[in-house]
Amino acid sequence: MIKQAKIKERQIAKRRRLELQTPDAATELIRHFPANKFRGASIGGFWPLPSELDVRPLLSALSEFGFEISLPCCSEKSQPLIFREWAPGDKLQLGPFQVQEPHKEKKKSTPTLVLVPLLAFTPEGQRLGYGGGYYDRTLAELRSLGDVFACGVAYAGQEVSHLPTDEHDQRLDGILTEQYFRAFA
Repeated sequence: MIKQAKIKERQIAKRRRLELQTPDAATELIRHFPANKFRGASIGGFWPLPSELDVRPLLSALSEFGFEISLPCCSEKSQPLIFREWAPGDKLQLGPFQVQEPHKEKKKSTPTLVLVPLLAFTPEGQRLGYGGGYYDRTLAELRSLGDVFACGVAYAGQEVSHLPTDEHDQRLDGILTEQYFRAFA
């Protein structure tokens, strides 16, 4: 029942996200990112899919500010993501899900702040992803190793009042949008 509800919510959320795209949203992320709050953090970013809010300008700005940046690599199906160091200008390769990833020669990283893509989120920090469970497994593993802040990245209009969840779903600690940053209680 929850699986079917999530499938339906994903269809709705994908359509909604297409309607929310604005040309200046990517640069607005830089303005709303609380750099002082995360000073010294190792940041796990992501390479955006075509309809996702583009985090690349933010990642480049954070790299210029001296933050260590890494991007996720999909190692095996049903396994957590592996983060590898990245800097602006680095060559990337196409991963198994047609997402750009750092080459395997790049050093592995354990981020303390993970920027998480999503389709929808709630005011309590629930997140609807794409259904593969990669970020849920990854966040669970990182949290077992120590403190990590999971920050969703989305358009403000992707917020919904409720999402179907199950025991494997990892909550977000905060959300960064083109309009604001908010930490969840």
